[in-house]
Amino acid sequence: MKIKDNVYDAIVIGSGISGGWAAKELTEKGLKTLLLERGRDVKHVKDYPTTNKYPYEFEHRLEVTQKLREENPIVSKCYAFNEDAEHFFVKDKEHPYKQEKPFDWIRGYQVGGKSLLWARQTQRWSDFDFEGPLRDGFAVDWPIRYQDIAPWYDHVEQFVGIAGNKDGLASLPDGIFQPGFPLNAVEDYFKAGMKKHFPDRHMISARCAHLSDPQQVHIDQGRVKCQHRTLCQRGCPFGGYFSSNSSTLPWAERTGNLTLRPFSVVESIIYDDATQKAKGVRVVDTQTKESMEFYAKIIFVNAAAINTNLILLNSTSARFPNGLGNDSGVLGQYVAFHNYSTKVYADYDGDLNRYKIDGRNPAGGGYMPRFRNLYQQETDFLRGYATGLWAMRSSYQDTSGYGADLRDNIANPKLGHWWMGAQMMGETIPKAGNRVYLDKNDKDAWGIPLLTIDVDYDDNDDKMSKDFVEQFSLMFEKAGFHNIHSAIDKQPPGLDIHEMGGVRMGRDPKTSMLNEFNQLHACKNVFVTDGACMTSTSTQNPSLTYMALTARAVAHAVEALKKGDL
Repeated sequence: MKIKDNVYDAIVIGSGISGGWAAKELTEKGLKTLLLERGRDVKHVKDYPTTNKYPYEFEHRLEVTQKLREENPIVSKCYAFNEDAEHFFVKDKEHPYKQEKPFDWIRGYQVGGKSLLWARQTQRWSDFDFEGPLRDGFAVDWPIRYQDIAPWYDHVEQFVGIAGNKDGLASLPDGIFQPGFPLNAVEDYFKAGMKKHFPDRHMISARCAHLSDPQQVHIDQGRVKCQHRTLCQRGCPFGGYFSSNSSTLPWAERTGNLTLRPFSVVESIIYDDATQKAKGVRVVDTQTKESMEFYAKIIFVNAAAINTNLILLNSTSARFPNGLGNDSGVLGQYVAFHNYSTKVYADYDGDLNRYKIDGRNPAGGGYMPRFRNLYQQETDFLRGYATGLWAMRSSYQDTSGYGADLRDNIANPKLGHWWMGAQMMGETIPKAGNRVYLDKNDKDAWGIPLLTIDVDYDDNDDKMSKDFVEQFSLMFEKAGFHNIHSAIDKQPPGLDIHEMGGVRMGRDPKTSMLNEFNQLHACKNVFVTDGACMTSTSTQNPSLTYMALTARAVAHAVEALKKGDL
C-alpha cells in the first residue's frame, strides 16, 4: 500500500462506547477518519444471530456446555456469558494475559466492543466525585469539574436517549431524560419504608440508555422504542438500547468520512522526533499477519482501559523509552475498579399482587446513590458505595403426583414470596501498586508483548464491604423485611468490567499522563478518552462519562487543528 493511501485526518483505535463516539464526532466535523478494530465486524441487526430466538431453539436451552466453561474459567464467570451471547465475548485462550494476582479481564473484541454487552446504566458525576481526590487526599486532583463536562453530558444524553427521572439530588445531577421505568411494588414498598428512617438516603428508578419515548434524532438513527424484552446481550434489532453498532457508527458512516477497518490489532503508536508528535500507528492484520502503518494528524486511543495502557506502554522510542508520553513514570499505574463483591438479600411476605409496568424492566430496578462520607468523613474508610436494588417474586412447581396432574402442576407454577437484593458498587482507591506492565519475553500471536495485571483489593475495600452489610441489613429491617442475609464473594477484580486508570488525567505533567482535554501532556496530538483516562472511579457506572469526555476532547482537538496548534 502506498503511503498516501494510508493517510487520514484522524485515527481512532477501538470501536466500543468511547471509540464510537470519537468516530461520530470527528466525521461529523468533516475529518476523514480511520476507525481501527482488532476484532471482526458486527453489523447492526444482520450480525445478531440469536436476537429473535426462543429458548427452545437453542441447543442447550441457553446454557453453555460444561466443556466450554472448563475451557474458559475466567469469562464464563460473567453474568451474560450464556448460549445466546457467548459469541460476543473473548475466549480465555484466544487472547491470553498474565496475572500477578487474580484478575478476571472480560473483553469483547468485535466492532462495537462491549457496547453490545454493557448493563446500560447511566449516571452523571457531580463535584462530589470530581473533587473527591483533592478533598480526601488520594490520587491527584481532577483537572476538570462538573461545570466543564455538564454541556457534554447534555450533548451525549440527547443523542443516546436516557430513561430516568428528575430526582433533584446534589450527588447525582439530573440530565436530559425520557420517562423513567417505574419501580415495582416491593421496590416501592422498600423505598417508602426505608425513607421514614433514613431521610438522607434516596432510592430512585435506575437511569439507563433505553428509549422510552424516542425523539426525532433517535428515529433518524433508525432506532425505536425499547420493547422491554431484556434480551439486550444478544444485540437489539430495534435499537431500543444504545450501542455503537445501532447508533454512533452508522451515523458516522453516513457522513462519508469514515473508514472502518476490522481485524486490525494496533501494535504501537509511531512518534516523530522531528515534529515531537505522533504521526501514525503500526497495525497487524489478524487474518494475514501483515504489518502496516497508517498516518494521521490526531489519534484517539479508545481500545478500552487495559488495552489502551498496553498500546501506550508498547509505543516506545528514543524520546519515550518507557511508553508514549510517559515522562511522569505513572503510565500503567493507579489502576482501579468498582468493588462488586458484596450483596445483601431479604424476604418480604406481604400481599403485594400488582404490576406497574408492561413487560420486564430494562433498567433492572432501583438505584441508591452514595450516601456515605458525602459531605464529610464519617466512617473508618474513604469514599463510599452506590447500590443497585431489585425485587423479584419467586415461583415454584409442585412435582408431586404423576401423569396429567404432574403435567398440569409443572405447566402452572405457583407464586411464592417476594425477595429483594442490594448489590454494592464501591469506589476503590487508585494506588501505584495496582498496575499493568508488559512482559517483553512472552508475546501473543501477533508479536505483541503480553500484558501482566497486578491489581487487588485493599483494607479500605474490606471496611467498605462490612459497612455495606451493616447498613443494608438495617435498612431492610426497618423497612419490614426479614430473613436478611449477606454474601461477600471476593470475586477477583475485573469481573465488575469497570477497570479504570493507568493513563490518568491531572493538572501536573509530573504526576499524570493527560491534561484537562485528555491530551497526553508530552504528545499533544494523542488523546485518551476511554476508562484509562480516569483519575478516580467514583461510584457511578462510568460509560456516560467516557462518552461525554470523548465528545469534549474531539471538539477541542478539531478547534486546535483549525488554529494550527496540532
